[in-house]
Amino acid sequence: MQTRIAFAVVAIPVALGLVWLGGWPLVALLAAAGVLGTRELFAFTARRGLHPSPVLGLGAAALAAPLTWLVLSRPEWRALAGDWWPYLGAAWILAALTWATLRRGPEAQPLGSAVVTVIGPLYAAALPAFLLVLRHSSYGTRSWAGTALVFFPLVVTWVGDSAAMTGGRTFGGPKMAPTISPGKTRSGGLSGLVGSAVAGALWAAFVLGPAGVELTLVSAAGIGLLLGVVGQVGDLAESLLKREAGVKDSSHLIPGHGGVLDRFDSLIFVLPVAALLFRLLGTI
Repeated sequence: MQTRIAFAVVAIPVALGLVWLGGWPLVALLAAAGVLGTRELFAFTARRGLHPSPVLGLGAAALAAPLTWLVLSRPEWRALAGDWWPYLGAAWILAALTWATLRRGPEAQPLGSAVVTVIGPLYAAALPAFLLVLRHSSYGTRSWAGTALVFFPLVVTWVGDSAAMTGGRTFGGPKMAPTISPGKTRSGGLSGLVGSAVAGALWAAFVLGPAGVELTLVSAAGIGLLLGVVGQVGDLAESLLKREAGVKDSSHLIPGHGGVLDRFDSLIFVLPVAALLFRLLGTI
């Protein structure tokens, strides 16, 4: 716990500064996290006999955040992406299948390796890149309003996780998903949802409003509740991947926290859903 706290004392101010600054520094952070997360996922699958292409998979992971930023910040890239993204996606899939055909025999699970090559960077890099959509769809660099909006799903998720842990230990009861994550209880899950809804309303009242982002308390609480549900699904999804691979942590990269996927498992699901909800409400 002391290691976790010490790391958080350093990491949170750095993350806050990078999100406020935005632009390429934030892109670089997300690209690095995407590559590391994809690498951890590839390590999971290697334990099951699958060996995805590091060149194709990690290369795609490194490009996810920069391409997202370019599409958001430059109209010519946005127009280009609108015309060409189906063809680029098809080319990437064909490249993965071609690689598997040329480098993998039938006994080496070529189809599974190709699928992981494609899915890995989408999961660990492209979905987290929606943080840039939250940050820069409506706000430029050096923006407290954009920073407050990004930290809404982050704070909702963190508060929900803490509330779930506290509620589970306090009330106990039936397990939520005993075959995936035996430590999680239904009471903890419900406590987490309450915590997420309350955190959303409080963040809207005391942070988003003063920062100039208009969002009603009811809407904020509802978004917090939905993100709480999505975050718990994301947590269970990563737990399922680790259970299949037979590991406790995705890696030991972050002191006291495990790996990138351990730290951001819920947020991988939460960030794109948050961006969608804010877009539907006209906030971004």
